[in-house]
Amino acid sequence: MSYEFNALQAQGTWSLVSPPSNHQIIGCKWIFKIKRLADSSIAHHKARLVAQGYKQEYGIDYLETFIPVVKFPTIRFFLTVALHYNWQVFQLDVVNAFLHGNIDKTIYMSQPPGFADPQLPNHVCLLRKAIYGLKQSPRLWFATLTSYLSSQNFQVSSADPSFLLLSKNNIIVYIFIYVDDILITDNNSSFISSLITNLHNKFQIRNLGPLSRFLGIDFTRTSTGFHLTQNSYIQELLNIASMTNCKPIQTPLPNKFPTDPSLQQPFAQPALFRQIIGSLQYLSSVRPDIAFVFNKFFQQMHKPLLLHYQLLKRVLRYLC
Repeated sequence: MSYEFNALQAQGTWSLVSPPSNHQIIGCKWIFKIKRLADSSIAHHKARLVAQGYKQEYGIDYLETFIPVVKFPTIRFFLTVALHYNWQVFQLDVVNAFLHGNIDKTIYMSQPPGFADPQLPNHVCLLRKAIYGLKQSPRLWFATLTSYLSSQNFQVSSADPSFLLLSKNNIIVYIFIYVDDILITDNNSSFISSLITNLHNKFQIRNLGPLSRFLGIDFTRTSTGFHLTQNSYIQELLNIASMTNCKPIQTPLPNKFPTDPSLQQPFAQPALFRQIIGSLQYLSSVRPDIAFVFNKFFQQMHKPLLLHYQLLKRVLRYLC
């Protein structure tokens, strides 16, 4: 926590002021997370200070919150171009990305738990930066990054705002943005090195090297293409369904459906059924072999039967 707090201080995230009498003060708390490597081993433990943005009031504390979301067809296009021209794909990570966005409203926050200023214990934080947890923080960060890239002659794709490209003096660069993760590929290694250096000087970037893990997907580059897997994601899904030690099978659906009358009863945990189906929807982007069965299960989201859940468990056994 001390490392994160010191980073917030160095970034000038807030100023301590006397509590206002006519403005609400939102709270904050520490969130702890385990960051993992591609093989699911622990990379490091992370603490992050998060504002309680759910207390913000529309029109007073924030206005616009929209930010483009990733489009998987754009990722396919990005990787296909890199493969076709045999370009390297590098992955960058922005350290404390949201803090690079300047706050657009007057927002007061309580001092971080465990780190109250001993000289000013009753003061509050007047936010200067878009701290994590605020409703507008992702939008402010995205606007800051794309504005800088536009100043460097990048153009935002009209088909996908998270995809930017530069074509100048026989140099072609493609950049793909998802929050604080950036993919970059180009036809000029010296230019891309210079660009990464400039990004680091501006935003404090970590160069993670060749693409290996992005959006929960593991990427392995071969001589003929990219191999995409989500083994750790599947394991998390098996944990949710309490099926970590299940026996694998070869097909997602049986030749004949069970006819036991007891399986026609409503499934007692419809929320669990919907959670697993939602996860399968994302998984189907790299596992087209389950697209058909996902579509069939999706039709049973409203009132799943015990039969449907039994068949869903078979799909999970097929994936494990």
